Amino acid sequence: MNKIFVSIASYQDPLLLETICSAYENAKYKDFITFGVCEQSSNGINLDRVKFKNQIRYELIDPVMAKGPCYARSRIQSFIKDEDYYLQIDSHMIFYQGWDEILIKYFNWLQQQINDDLVITGYPRSFKANESLDEFELNIKYKDTLGITFREGRIFEDGHYSMQKSYPANTDLPVQGLLVAGGFIFSKTNFSKKIPYDPKLYFHGEELSLALRLFTHGWSVTHIPRVPIFHLYTDVKNLVRKLHWNKEDEKHRAVKWNELDKFSKSRLTDLIFSRVEQPFGLGTKRTVQEFINICGIDLFNKEVIDIDIATNNFPFIKIDSEENRFAKIKIENE
Repeated sequence: MNKIFVSIASYQDPLLLETICSAYENAKYKDFITFGVCEQSSNGINLDRVKFKNQIRYELIDPVMAKGPCYARSRIQSFIKDEDYYLQIDSHMIFYQGWDEILIKYFNWLQQQINDDLVITGYPRSFKANESLDEFELNIKYKDTLGITFREGRIFEDGHYSMQKSYPANTDLPVQGLLVAGGFIFSKTNFSKKIPYDPKLYFHGEELSLALRLFTHGWSVTHIPRVPIFHLYTDVKNLVRKLHWNKEDEKHRAVKWNELDKFSKSRLTDLIFSRVEQPFGLGTKRTVQEFINICGIDLFNKEVIDIDIATNNFPFIKIDSEENRFAKIKIENE
């Protein structure tokens, strides 16, 4: 049976333990799930209360010393041992029953169609929590494939940083895309070796940096329908989550969050112009110009080439096979 390494970077998140337990309890093969957790918090989770604590590789960092999600995700990748698959998520997510089998089946089918290395990614559908945090409503209404495009009015918002959005790919088949969501990435664990996380990135710049590195190294970015993981996008009234720029933590830091953010965006610019050294730099199999030709924006000159392609009519490529139809993957998922 294949093993899955689940990477969770967390910052003062009260739903971290709920996320870990949801992943474990809803996995079909519980014994083959390992968690790598970097918790940046004043009060860490109590592992002694977790029945599967031997499956959690855990690090607690004082929030004053925290340097953002990319730094944490980089540290977590060093926890990987002999696992076969790598799942990267945020710390406020709920899992669908049998999520592990679903993702592995999707991945293996995609790999039969695509000979390149690949990742499955996207912004998962949402869930809502009640105020007592004992019921979760999963948004399962949308069943087709969601891809990623750039967000109108937020392109080149600060330097080369541009905000992204989830967008319908207009199909119920998997598709090839271009952009990446840091809060959901599923791949083989060789992803962490070939495209290791850059600890010098902060938050803004993370996703486009990954997309460029994957593309230029010859990897394929894919999106699937009905991702079996759900994300909390808004705070619950009685569970307001502290963010990294919280004033109480920030006043004790030697390096402020806006300095980390500025450096991170500068790092993205350096990457675009091939000024970042390996193992965090660009690959040689494809070029940034080829990326530009697809995505509708000119990264070199910070200009929008085609706003419709960049935001609402992205050229997703449907993936299917006459010999091995996607529809034959029979998974009870909603």
